[in-house]
Amino acid sequence: MQKKIWAGLLMLAGTTAAAPQIEANTTCSAAPFGKTRLYLRGSMSGWAAAEEDAFRWDCDAYVITTELQGVQDFKIADADWSDKTTFAAPDGAEAAGGVVPVARVGEGGGQNLRYRFDGWHTVRLAFAAGRPRLTVQRAAPPAPTVFDPVALSLHHDTRALADKAPFGAAKAGSEITFGLDALTGVERATLVIERRRLQGNQEVIDYRESARIPLKRVRTGARERWTASHPFTHPGIYGYWFEVVIGGRTYVYGNNAAPVYWTRERGANGVGTVSTMPRDRTAIHRFRQTVYAPDFRVPDWAQDAIYYYIFPERFRNGDPTNDQLAGFGARADAEHHATWTEKPYRPGSGDGSDRRYSNDFFGGDLKGITDKLDYIASLGANTIYMTPIFAAASNHKYDTGDYTRIDPAFGTNKDFRRLTAAAARRGIRVVVDASFNHTGRNSIYFDRYAVYPGIGALEGGEVRRDSPHADWYRLDPSQADPDDRYAGWTGAKDLPELDEMSPSFRRFVFGAPDSVTRQWVKRGASGWRMDVAPWVPDAFWREWRTAVKATNPDALTIAETWFDSSKYFLGDTFDGTMNYIFRNTAIDIASGGNAAANYRNIELTRELYPPQSMRASMNLLSTHDTARTLWLLGDRGDDAARSAEAKRRYRLALFMQMTWPGAPTIFYGDEVGLTGGEDPDNRRTYPWADRGGHPDETMLAEVRRLTRLRKATPLLSRGTLGEPLYADDNVVVVPRELDGAYALVAINNAPQARTVNLRLPRNFAGAQVVDAITGAAVPSHNGQVRLTIDALYGTVALAR
Repeated sequence: MQKKIWAGLLMLAGTTAAAPQIEANTTCSAAPFGKTRLYLRGSMSGWAAAEEDAFRWDCDAYVITTELQGVQDFKIADADWSDKTTFAAPDGAEAAGGVVPVARVGEGGGQNLRYRFDGWHTVRLAFAAGRPRLTVQRAAPPAPTVFDPVALSLHHDTRALADKAPFGAAKAGSEITFGLDALTGVERATLVIERRRLQGNQEVIDYRESARIPLKRVRTGARERWTASHPFTHPGIYGYWFEVVIGGRTYVYGNNAAPVYWTRERGANGVGTVSTMPRDRTAIHRFRQTVYAPDFRVPDWAQDAIYYYIFPERFRNGDPTNDQLAGFGARADAEHHATWTEKPYRPGSGDGSDRRYSNDFFGGDLKGITDKLDYIASLGANTIYMTPIFAAASNHKYDTGDYTRIDPAFGTNKDFRRLTAAAARRGIRVVVDASFNHTGRNSIYFDRYAVYPGIGALEGGEVRRDSPHADWYRLDPSQADPDDRYAGWTGAKDLPELDEMSPSFRRFVFGAPDSVTRQWVKRGASGWRMDVAPWVPDAFWREWRTAVKATNPDALTIAETWFDSSKYFLGDTFDGTMNYIFRNTAIDIASGGNAAANYRNIELTRELYPPQSMRASMNLLSTHDTARTLWLLGDRGDDAARSAEAKRRYRLALFMQMTWPGAPTIFYGDEVGLTGGEDPDNRRTYPWADRGGHPDETMLAEVRRLTRLRKATPLLSRGTLGEPLYADDNVVVVPRELDGAYALVAINNAPQARTVNLRLPRNFAGAQVVDAITGAAVPSHNGQVRLTIDALYGTVALAR
């Protein structure tokens, strides 16, 4: 459940239309907000107020020129999200010719701005008659600030073995050798290694120097070679950069400034850039290096997983007799849909619902999932991931009311055992979900409204120090309003924040033999996906992982993280993540974005994630926190031609999901063409034919075909992923290898077929190359292969 910063989304189509230019007689004025700085805050920076995303006042407008790729959600705001200086899209606003109406939050602005970037753009916030106006236009890269030819010749590529060996994430105890090339003229070069501390949801990113190593000149001539080695003895996330002296001046050669989806820290590794030494060293872009524990292992089964991802309330109603039990602990405000095929209620939309979110119910339950296990198995799925199933007032269940029992509207604890046992008979595992960051205020632990027996921490609105749960929360009895006596997660008062440092809370959730974590694993869960992991202290996760693995060494631990998750893969917290970086890359490529530029995000994870974590992570497309993929690709359900085009593009994203490392994760209904916008529309019911729905059987057949391909070709799940052999605006070709088996996997997002000629890797020498999907021979001769890739699709060329 990612932090809900947005209430909705406004899509701005990428445009080449120029923004209105400042005329010669424009009168410059003072910045309207004085010294208050505005920032471009969004998915390009994890919504942080990052220094390099700061606007500058330029005569009559706030301006920033930035390099971004793919769809980005954003707002313009100061560091504190003050309403006066936070600008967003008004409801119903439409982009026209690159000019977008915006409004302050509180004056009509509420939706995120969304724009598809494809390189350098200038974002400009101006004011006409006191009204804000936003323009976005393509821009040239900024002028260089370094002119020395020797400095400009510096070169280090983190993915080239000549420059850094061994490749990628390294085991603690490894020695890594670094290399730097340049024209003759470098006087001195030093490798600076730092260790990173990253706190919370990227709020604090701090590097502390751990070593300075002089590089040695090992080759002279027109280009000189400098090298150094360093042993990395402890697991951690490290940064490194080169301090280089040329002509008496000091330069920094460090990471590039490419953004990474959802990640505050810029730089996608690969080839670096040179700059003069900044006054503030926090401005340096460090190359990043992951060092993980030598004994770090993930469950073997997780590396072959294909997930079916279920929002239980909307999948299948197997037992109508429990429907009226929905809304555990709520104050009699549950709304029940009469028809399975209705859309979820959206408060304030005029659909007849009340003003409360997430209190409408369709009747989905555990029996409905159990009844459809054969269907799930027929998809090729071998793992079910369910959003929370514990008793709670809402339909999403992240406001946990009782961690020890299944929600009454979903069934009973015995029903959970029946589900996991029936799934196991079909070779299907079940992964469960919970938040240990917050509970519901209608929980038995907090009991804001005195609904339950016993004494809650805020029983009936009063702070009760005699409650056994009093130290689970941070309470302030001095406040007059009961809702001010506790902190709600991100300000949401229905989600009181937990204090994970509480010893009694830790015993309850993982320490005791009958703790929550242990008892659900013993009841049949194969692992845990943990909600909002970055908001929980790392020390908590370290102890929690120990408890999980002590209960079942083969139990999986998955973090909900949206950004570069390297710090969770050191061997002491999580096995994998919900891979939003893969999701954004696949969707942006499928929607027509620059394939090579967007793919650099996957290249970063290939380099920074230990291979076992990359393979065990959930490769998502749609999720319960985002608009469905078909919706993002243009299928709004109201235009047959747009729907057909969106489904063609979805097939490409699906192909990537099924052929790249990482566990393919199918959000219920995606496989039969279910679309839907932002929450709650993305949580529509599965369109069962016997309940009045219309599943897309053609799409269903495609999903089954691709899962069969993945299962029949082990190198797609287990094989190494190499550096792209070819990449351009539309096509990416990557090598895969496993135990002497080799393949080329290629994608093409152009609206027409593409043919590329490639020199085969040495491993292909003399092999017959066939299309793994069709079985047809792929033309190859004298070490060359000719790959033809269908429009908006991909191919797998196997060497035999």
